[in-house]
Amino acid sequence: MKKWFLLFVLGGLLMTGCQSKEEKTFQNPVFEPVIADPSIVHAHDGYFYVYGTEDHFGDERGQPLIPIIRSKDLVEWEYVGEALEAKPEWKDQGFLWAPDIVHRNDKYYIYYAVSTWGDPDPGIGIAISENPEGPFEDLGKLFTSSEIDVRNSIDPMFYEHDGKNYLFWGSFHGIYGVELSEDGLEVTGEKFRVAGNAFEAPYIIERDGYFYFFASLGSCCEGLNSKYRVAVGRAESIEGPYLDKDGNDLLDSEGTLILKGEPAEDSESVFVGPGHNAIVTDDEGTDWIVYHAIERDKPYLPLGATRRPLMIDPIIWEDGWPTIEGSIPSSEPQKAPVFND
Repeated sequence: MKKWFLLFVLGGLLMTGCQSKEEKTFQNPVFEPVIADPSIVHAHDGYFYVYGTEDHFGDERGQPLIPIIRSKDLVEWEYVGEALEAKPEWKDQGFLWAPDIVHRNDKYYIYYAVSTWGDPDPGIGIAISENPEGPFEDLGKLFTSSEIDVRNSIDPMFYEHDGKNYLFWGSFHGIYGVELSEDGLEVTGEKFRVAGNAFEAPYIIERDGYFYFFASLGSCCEGLNSKYRVAVGRAESIEGPYLDKDGNDLLDSEGTLILKGEPAEDSESVFVGPGHNAIVTDDEGTDWIVYHAIERDKPYLPLGATRRPLMIDPIIWEDGWPTIEGSIPSSEPQKAPVFND
């Protein structure tokens, strides 16, 4: 009798656990007040870590030098701290923008931009740590805009393919790629162009024989007037050509739009300015776009900068192309990502 009762209780607990996992939901935004230009990594400790652009939180956290948050399910996030303890010394002035996090060789690499608005010579640097929460040791610059001969060289994205390391980057002066050294710390190849002047914030994934290029268009940081949005193209080679759904080359096309937030007051979207994305896959095989957006009723941080909280949404693949339901950020509760313990 006792054995039967214990099995009954255990079975009930297991069923309850399964039901809770199936019924777990989330609602955007998943982290506030700000994690702009998010980059994500699934770390060795089981947590997902997101790294963002330097912004003033408007509270006791101040203005972290690359803020770090972490979560085990992409829904419940906690603030960890900042990646760097001091501003890099290789550039006289600038803010730390749009970091890209990479786990390789048992270490965590951050490729980050240093720039100000209208900066004539922004650049990209590298920092490294054995732990995802840092602190990261700054290794200095990879290149500046003048050295690589690409205007507004910001928004880096590291990609490893077929034993080769690449860096993709750019902001409204062409999106470029270049091969890096085996350790990822030096430029070794000749740069190549993959998209035109309409884009910034490149992000590439490989799926079913294609390389999918995600990038952002429009104004990221004009509060309620932001027209930021995400478009996509795909290619059979890492170096392109990347084509939109109609077959037009992204060197001339603005890509196939998948995510927007209309500034108009009569828009159905609760959010404006969605963009600068990363992508992660859950344990059910669903791809999730991780990005920032602007809430209509909370568009600004206390010191006046655009408030850009963290957002997630599932990607729906249709005929080999990624789509987002309604092409707008979700605002209602929906099924959360699924991750096994």
